[in-house]
Amino acid sequence: MAELRELTSYEQTVRELSDRLVAAQQPIQILNAILWDDSVRDAFFASGCRELPPVDAAYYQKRPLGFDPAQKRQEFQELERDVRRRLGNFNAVGGILCRMCREYETVVRMLEVRGHPEFSRISQQLYGSTCDAFHAGDPTLAELGLMMSDTLDNIDRSLLLPQEEKSITGEQAVAILDQKLRSVFPDSDFPIQVMLSDGIVADASAGSSYLKIRREARFSERDLRMLEVHEGWVHLGTTFNGNSQRICTFLGKGPPSSTITQEGLAILMELFTLTSHPPRLRKLTNRIRGVDMAENGADFLEVFRFFQSQGMTEMDAWTNAARVFRGSTPTAGPFTKDLSYSKGFVLTFSYIRLAVRKGQLDRIPILFCGKTTLEDMRAIASLVDEGIVDRPRFLPPQFADINAIAAWMCYSRFLNRLTLDRMEADYGGLL
Repeated sequence: MAELRELTSYEQTVRELSDRLVAAQQPIQILNAILWDDSVRDAFFASGCRELPPVDAAYYQKRPLGFDPAQKRQEFQELERDVRRRLGNFNAVGGILCRMCREYETVVRMLEVRGHPEFSRISQQLYGSTCDAFHAGDPTLAELGLMMSDTLDNIDRSLLLPQEEKSITGEQAVAILDQKLRSVFPDSDFPIQVMLSDGIVADASAGSSYLKIRREARFSERDLRMLEVHEGWVHLGTTFNGNSQRICTFLGKGPPSSTITQEGLAILMELFTLTSHPPRLRKLTNRIRGVDMAENGADFLEVFRFFQSQGMTEMDAWTNAARVFRGSTPTAGPFTKDLSYSKGFVLTFSYIRLAVRKGQLDRIPILFCGKTTLEDMRAIASLVDEGIVDRPRFLPPQFADINAIAAWMCYSRFLNRLTLDRMEADYGGLL
């Protein structure tokens, strides 16, 4: 941890503005505001899974945001004005804070229009769309989903990968993960709480200093290792590092743009630690395809049936289809957050590969300084050098010693230049 010292006048100004942003965003709870409750699920199953869920704009009006949208937007506008007045137009921290203010204003606007078609359009602005290309002329996210599905279908047809038994209950998972994460974060100033929950859509969800496990979920040993790495090392780890910042406290909280980077890091860590597996990739791929269907006009029933066609139970198909349409209505387009996993992986992997190519290995660990965004990494790097941003207190082993990552990325650059279609034809005889 950086040596404790009295802050300079400039650092105190940055800390004050940063604290104001943290306080301003505090009541904004995106997932809670767009959640479909049990009554919606029960009505859907009562119809025999044949009628659209009863969700419209009036449904969301019954779920108060917990803040006044107009006042909250004004609060962010006033904070952005004060940042410019006190830090200037070209200050690195000021640039990040102003961008975050504008992004949170967009988030507030999105929550204001829950249940209306504009909700999905703003969601695409914040999290992206399946139509987005990574670079000019490169495949889109939708094409990535189809390409991965083809490969996963071939793997499934091989019948060589055994099914892993999910025999660990939610209660057992809590005890196991609690012990594992306490050993990862032994600091008494960051006590981790692992708890059972009945109110989350995913099997697990990390918060500021807790990890919620869905009570009804069942896990394999691989699942728990993946949760330790994904939710623990990345999501709780970056929260820990962000909350440890002396000056730039905003790094403890993240808007949607940081979600893309954080989920990308989490998927990357699953691969680096060899805990990911084809069924996991199938889940991520199906999320892309479900969102793509909804963006192209499919309603809830069509997306639900798609998930069923992928071998999901009715309840799992419901859960995944509800993730696609939460915040929207069953016919008004998707909430695109679930693109963050695959989109973030591609973007974060590309960033790390470029850092290795240019010999800027110091740019890689600072991804863990807090809830960072790739767009801000150049500024974050300069702020680390300046001492305004503290280096991460916690790093996963693979990022604490990046020799293996650097070696992998050196080969990756060359392999990426090979023509895979030509290689497939040449290697066909070997298989």
